[in-house]
Amino acid sequence: MQYISHTTKDRIAYITLNRPEKRNALNAQLVDELKQAVKLAENDNNAKIIILKAEGKAFCAGADLEYLQSLQTNSYDENLKDSENLMELFRMIYISKKIFIAQVEGHAVAGGAGLATVCDFIFSVPEAKYGYTEVSIGFVPAIVSVFLIRKIGEAKAKDLLLTGKIITASQAKEMNIFNRVINKDEIKKTVFNFAQELINNTSEESLKLTKQLINKVQDTDYNSALKYAAKINAESRATNDCKKGIAAFLNKEKISW
Repeated sequence: MQYISHTTKDRIAYITLNRPEKRNALNAQLVDELKQAVKLAENDNNAKIIILKAEGKAFCAGADLEYLQSLQTNSYDENLKDSENLMELFRMIYISKKIFIAQVEGHAVAGGAGLATVCDFIFSVPEAKYGYTEVSIGFVPAIVSVFLIRKIGEAKAKDLLLTGKIITASQAKEMNIFNRVINKDEIKKTVFNFAQELINNTSEESLKLTKQLINKVQDTDYNSALKYAAKINAESRATNDCKKGIAAFLNKEKISW
């Protein structure tokens, strides 16, 4: 891959955006490579957690504007196909059976903010600026809106999506977008330790089912959500992880996940 690197160590898959000269701006090739890396990490039995990070001063500056300009001569169907490519990347991360942690060490704006938004956790340095700036250039924060509204609610999402304003990392944390704001010299260790806590203290099967449950119940009415939750509850009882966990607890043994 030209713009993405992918490595696995200590049961963590690291997916790194590596187009620093363009502030890791998104074009078709980078999105395609990200999708490839997500698939590799998803199917990597040696990886339980996935960390998404970036080289350079920016996490991701959003869509490559030169690339967007080149698409202006495309037909509607061609533009739809390109848009669906980004949609599929966001969807893949959001519904992944594994936990994604965004390690944001630089500005994340527009599509870059969207890329972080679809992750399960976001850890950021204090200096990082964040925003969904599409409306300021005549564009629309279309795909990310689906995920942001779910994450922080309609009122807060409108405050960001309709103004295109840039906010600080501390403001993003106050709005429940970021989970933690960590100094730059500590963020790598903090994210690693958090990932290891999940790896050592939680069942991989339970993480997958719980993430699936959270995603699903938001789309259904109260009674349907309860029925689905009961279904997941029943399914989880039959998993090897559940049997292993209960047996270890009853025998007062340490569980090795």
